Order: sequence, then structure tokens, then C-alpha cells
Amino acid sequence: MSPSKETSTITKTNLADYLKELAREYRKLAGKAVPAEVILIGGAAVLMEYEFRELTYDVDAIIVAGSAMKDAIARVSDKHNLPSSWLNTDFTRTSSFSNKLHEVSVYYKTFSNVLTIRVITGEYLLAMKLMSGRRYKNDLSDIVGILWEHQKKDIPITKASVEQAIELLYGKNAVIPDTSAQLLDSLFELKDYEPLYRQIRDSEIAAKELLLEFGNEYPNFLKGENVDTILDSLKRKHETGDKESLLGKLEEKRRLTN
Repeated sequence: MSPSKETSTITKTNLADYLKELAREYRKLAGKAVPAEVILIGGAAVLMEYEFRELTYDVDAIIVAGSAMKDAIARVSDKHNLPSSWLNTDFTRTSSFSNKLHEVSVYYKTFSNVLTIRVITGEYLLAMKLMSGRRYKNDLSDIVGILWEHQKKDIPITKASVEQAIELLYGKNAVIPDTSAQLLDSLFELKDYEPLYRQIRDSEIAAKELLLEFGNEYPNFLKGENVDTILDSLKRKHETGDKESLLGKLEEKRRLTN
């Protein structure tokens, strides 16, 4: 989801507070006999497990709970001015989802004796980020950041372990996006991850700004399957100034498919 000026961001500190309050609200609604489990993935998992990531705008998760969880999420949203979908399972409809995520998740904490929090970490979080590989989100910088922190802690992650994680989650024939594959091939030769992290993060911010500007001007064009193509064209446009050629191609494609 897109950030909003009217809603709060989620940080390492307040995420723990929101989850604690979620547990209290859920227990009020469902009682202590109906346990719940939330597995944090994506940016929320990075926030909980690593220091380099400062915030996220929503929490992607696998949620196993009673029907009262929906109302509990809404109560926390209303109280803290969070987006209505601040905690959501939208990612389960994306390529980064795997039915083996619970198997590789790690216990984090239990709140109010009713809500268990688990997280995806290490090479499995890298595998998910590589499978997603979005250039306008934090996927690529998160990949470098995770490796950077493991290096600083002297517990490096190997390329072999990442490849094994990809195979376990997505199968032997899994294909990750080209951008992710190129990054994976070069990462493990680096001795200093910080410059690359800064470079990729700046590129992600610029890409997001380009897409936001384009989406505001042409709201009917941006779709999940064409974001990379549009982003590449927008970047070329900055060099050539040829915006109309991109729009013309998109208009023609839409006309032919309607």
C-alpha cells in the first residue's frame, strides 16, 4: 500500500506496541481459549530482526486466528491512526508467498498469553525478497542490508544457503526476477556492503517517485504486470525527454486488448 500523510508509519519500537495492543484487543473479543498466530514477513520482519531498516507503512503477515482478529486489527488502527490494512495478508497472493513459510519461521514472542508472533529471518527472508525483487520498494536494499548486518555480526549468510532457501520455499525450478538474479550473482563477492546499500536505496526512492508521479497523472495505466516496463521507460525518458512515446505505446496496447 502507499504511504499517507494522514496515517502513522510503523517503526521497530511502535510495531511491538501495536502487536501487544492487538493481543489485548483480540483477547477481549475472542477470549483466552482462542489462540492466534501472526507470522511477520517482509518489511515488518526486517524491522524486528535488523537495525538498518527504520520504518514500514504496513505489516505483511500470515494470520491464523479466530474471526475476532479482524475487529481487533480495526480497533488498533482506529486508536493509533493507522491505515485500515496496517496488518494484512495481501502478500499471500504474490509470488513471494510459500506454504512452507510457517515451517521456516522463528518464534519471537507471545503477547497476553493468546497471540504468538513468529518471524521470517536470515536466508529465508532473503529468498522472499529475491523472489519479489521490486525495484520501487525496499526489496533489493533489504537484501543488501540483511547481508550487511550479518557480515557486521560475523555470522555471514552464504550464497549456497540462500539458494537452498529459494529451493525449499519455491521448488527446484524456481525462477527469480532478472534484477534479483543479477544482484545475487554479484553480492557474495563484496567485502563492503554499505556503499551498495546506499546506492540501491537511493535508486528505489527515485523509482518510487517516478511511479507516483506517473500514476497520479495516468491512474489507469499502472498495474502489477507492467510496472517494470513502465519504470524502465520512465527512466529512459529522463535521458531522452520522450514521454509521449511511452504513453503512445501504452494507449495502443490498451486499445488492442479492450
